[in-house]
Amino acid sequence: MPYRPKSTLEQWRILQAVVDAGGYTQAAELLNKSQSSLNHAVSKLQAQLGVELLEVIGRKAQLTAAGEVMLRRSRILTQQIEDLELLADNLDKGWEPEIRIATELAYPKQYLYEALKQFYPLSRGSRVQIIDTVLTGTSEVITQKKADLVITGLVPKGYLSEPLYVTRFIPVVGAEHPLAAVNSLDQNELSQQLQIVIRDTAVKPQEHMGWLKAEQRWTVDNFHEAVDILLMGLGFCWLPDFVVNPLLEQGRLYHLPLQQSSERLITMGLLAPQEESLGPGSRQLRQLLLAIHKK
Repeated sequence: MPYRPKSTLEQWRILQAVVDAGGYTQAAELLNKSQSSLNHAVSKLQAQLGVELLEVIGRKAQLTAAGEVMLRRSRILTQQIEDLELLADNLDKGWEPEIRIATELAYPKQYLYEALKQFYPLSRGSRVQIIDTVLTGTSEVITQKKADLVITGLVPKGYLSEPLYVTRFIPVVGAEHPLAAVNSLDQNELSQQLQIVIRDTAVKPQEHMGWLKAEQRWTVDNFHEAVDILLMGLGFCWLPDFVVNPLLEQGRLYHLPLQQSSERLITMGLLAPQEESLGPGSRQLRQLLLAIHKK
């Protein structure tokens, strides 16, 4: 047979009120109920459970040891119910149950995390899904409308983005690599070296972005894997300055002095693939993210 609860949420809320207010009289005033009805509700709850939760000492009701445990668990239960009902109310008003935000690996996520920190108290129970993307994988997310918000350095035709951040890519090698000893380097010489590249997350990647002239390449999933390989003295890689700056300062990585250009600048922008149907939660998060970058 299906389980039938012995207690009700109202009984647990009354118990919490009695404890928080410091007694039946105070709780009765707080809840605008009669003291006798509160006494009856708590007595019935104890009888139904077969556990003594409160004991009256003098004029004050105090929790028993068992009551302290049960009260803590009841607070979790009532909060979950409140959250569930709030979520239902928000859904009825159009507040989305989940917000998906896709972001290029080349964007420093601390800005996004700061926006999410500010967004959390306002989130109304909405889940947030962060999707890491690279190059044409980001374009696919936009054109196939797989995310509510997208941070990208490559804006497909027909879309507009709001600028957030300029990422500076630089070519680097490990301190033990032979190229770490050169003072000037031609890109034709660089093309003869092993290049570490970050995997494009597209289903059908297109190699039309970035410097990909080296014949020999090793492909990894993220910047951290690339750095690990570089630190072993293997290969070179174009990496964002916010990733490599600490290692450059420590002398563990070396910025290659290319004659043609030793850096690439990419503007990271924020866009909504479906602006017309963007939910209120996504709009709120977008405004917070834009405000952080305007500081």
